[in-house]
Amino acid sequence: MAAAGPGRGPLGGVPRALPCSPIRTGGALVSEPAAVTVVGIGDDGWEGLSERARTALRDAPVIVGSTRQLALLPSLGVRLEPLPSPLLPRLDDLIDAYPGLCLLASGDPMLHGIGATLSRRVGAGRMRVLPAVSSVALACARLGWPGDEVEVVSLVARRIEAVLPALQPGALVLVLCRDGGTPAALAELLTDRGWGASELTVLEHLGGEREVVRGPVAASGLGDQAFAALSVAAVRCRPDPGTALLPRTPGLPDDAYESDGQLTRREARALALAALQPVPGQLLWDVGAGSGSIGIEWMRVSGRCRAVAIERRADRAERVRRNAAALGVPDLEVVNGDAPAALAALPTPDAVFVGGGLTSDGLVEACFERLPGSGRLVAHAVTLESEAVLHRWQRRVGGRLMKLAASQAEPLGGFTVWRPALPVTQWQVTRP
Repeated sequence: MAAAGPGRGPLGGVPRALPCSPIRTGGALVSEPAAVTVVGIGDDGWEGLSERARTALRDAPVIVGSTRQLALLPSLGVRLEPLPSPLLPRLDDLIDAYPGLCLLASGDPMLHGIGATLSRRVGAGRMRVLPAVSSVALACARLGWPGDEVEVVSLVARRIEAVLPALQPGALVLVLCRDGGTPAALAELLTDRGWGASELTVLEHLGGEREVVRGPVAASGLGDQAFAALSVAAVRCRPDPGTALLPRTPGLPDDAYESDGQLTRREARALALAALQPVPGQLLWDVGAGSGSIGIEWMRVSGRCRAVAIERRADRAERVRRNAAALGVPDLEVVNGDAPAALAALPTPDAVFVGGGLTSDGLVEACFERLPGSGRLVAHAVTLESEAVLHRWQRRVGGRLMKLAASQAEPLGGFTVWRPALPVTQWQVTRP
């Protein structure tokens, strides 16, 4: 076969352009001029930047960053602006005023940084990112931990309980600290929750001249030490003897929840979540949340799973918040209101669980109609009246009806009997 000539494809024909092939230059997508260049900077400051990053900063019309980050730069003859507050709306104004500005970010801006948020706001085609080595990569290098086996939890803008789902036997967890008090607060949480035997190492000023690695020490022995604001806490998880394990798979023990009896029981909960199919990045409505177990276990599957719990009674809504914090998903949104009216302002769900209020006028219709294509709805009924609602809807739109019955062995005198729980009718349907 003759070799392809100039302007010809490998089979001798006219080459065809790929219809979706982006044009790249310098590693960046080119569709519009970059509105903003995000430069990752480490604790080693200017010395740690690539020549490409230095050139971007020298050529920028303005550099925006925190006071600490701006102090890491030499005199460049470029206008410096502190990070505005609130950041994102004011940043839009700065981009309009100074096209091509540079924004300083810590380490790798796309790893728990502003890069991902900014990309969604201005579009990847109008943004250029020049990352530095992340604190996660540096911590793994110092500890000898394989990066693909490490779970990263950022507490920079989240409550400390967000680390709890990551606490599993033998797990390696890197915690990005909010401030110098975070490691001590983390150690206290670990100790209180039965993980005080875990090895805790604190890495300060990673990559800089002041870098210090402290530990490992048992979490229960750390005390109230203060550390540098720029720190990463590394946890090698070890449960104390007798600590109850709470895996991320659905079906936590019923006694893991504070409840007044309004709780989807363990077996029915696991089957409901299997039908709901938790997918990272997707949103669940937990309607008639009771104790919040469905929304909580949906979110525990992945740190990217989102949920809204809708509960009519204020006391139960507060209980849902307490359970969510206790089980490591303090970001669960709780709406105290009556459904279906309370659903109107909520973002479109990918899945809906209805655990209460099935006989309320228009509730099932409101939930089903808001689902997009391939959205899942699961509903549970324990009364004849609510079961009748599910029968009508199953005949109308299809789906699967199941009767769930469970019994537990319990003593009766000197013998053992099966004690049945209330049977649950479950309806599962996927919207076409």
